[in-house]
Amino acid sequence: RKDHRGGGARQSLGRGPVPRGAQSCRRRSPHGGRCPSAELELVLSDAESRRRVEHKTEEGKKEKYFLFYDGETVSGRVILTLKHPNKRLEHQGIKVEFIGQIELYYDRGNHHEFVSLVKDLARPGEFTQSQTFDFEFTHVEKPYESYTGQNVKLRYFLRATVSRRLNDVVKEMDIVVHTLSTYPELNSSIKMEVGIEDCLHIEFEYNKSKYHLKDVIVGKIYFLLVRIKIKHMEIDIIKRETTGTGPNVYHENDTIAKYEIMDGAPVRGESIPIRLFLAGYELTPTMRDINKKFSVRYYLNLVLIDEEERRYFKQQEVVLWRKGDIVRKSMSHQAAIASQRFEGTSSHTEAKTPSQTAENNSRQ
Repeated sequence: RKDHRGGGARQSLGRGPVPRGAQSCRRRSPHGGRCPSAELELVLSDAESRRRVEHKTEEGKKEKYFLFYDGETVSGRVILTLKHPNKRLEHQGIKVEFIGQIELYYDRGNHHEFVSLVKDLARPGEFTQSQTFDFEFTHVEKPYESYTGQNVKLRYFLRATVSRRLNDVVKEMDIVVHTLSTYPELNSSIKMEVGIEDCLHIEFEYNKSKYHLKDVIVGKIYFLLVRIKIKHMEIDIIKRETTGTGPNVYHENDTIAKYEIMDGAPVRGESIPIRLFLAGYELTPTMRDINKKFSVRYYLNLVLIDEEERRYFKQQEVVLWRKGDIVRKSMSHQAAIASQRFEGTSSHTEAKTPSQTAENNSRQ
């Protein structure tokens, strides 16, 4: 059948079937054009000895990444491999970057960079054989912890780029940053009385207001007055992620854990102990106003349910922080300030020993 649009003529003048290799090459090319004539690889200088940790991806999967702390040097090499050694590779320069950025999911494509370091590895020219380039970013400030949440992602990564006239050759490598904190041994407890007038009056107490991620929450609940039939009581750990500013603020609550502390009706004068181990849950440190983009806070939610399925609850914010196994000498002065500013600030007044007071004054 004749095609009036001339399609038949174009078909008859075609170049014939495209080789399978060329088809797969087009699919692989991120730029939709020809296959890149070179490949890049990023290798850390201490890759064999550096610790790797699991971190949640945007898809909810867990993958292992190299772990860094604030103030640590990031060094390694960029390996450029030519696919066709006999051909020349022309380029407009080669560089490696260390980037820390925040991406809000409702504003995708608009990345907010809070760390951006660049090292030029080669001037414009051409290569006829594969090359290796060393790089080093010395004592890099990494003020925030890596985080993947419901509406926001904070990531650190290395990016190597061969600039070309038509399409760049790019390779990225993500790393994970943990922020360590220290707190005085004296940590104020939480003690509150709550209730409903003439129906229920309870007193609850938690041993501390700040807990490290492997800590144990110890407390007790004391019933002063019970005139309603309570059948169940539990403590929930709630993570509240806040993104945006002003009228465009989004709150995302996620119940991390439910811990049953009572099943059955209590009587007046009864005391119920609490021991909640945090190590078994997926928790991050408390993050407050990170780069004026987002916050992550944690709450202990005491829930009582009566026989008519009515719920009574009381929330109390707690501060979570990451405890280092060893006091790291490589942590910079900025790291100490950042950990205090973004994880350690609290309205509670804490007693300090003279040495702790002196230490804080010297930091400031």
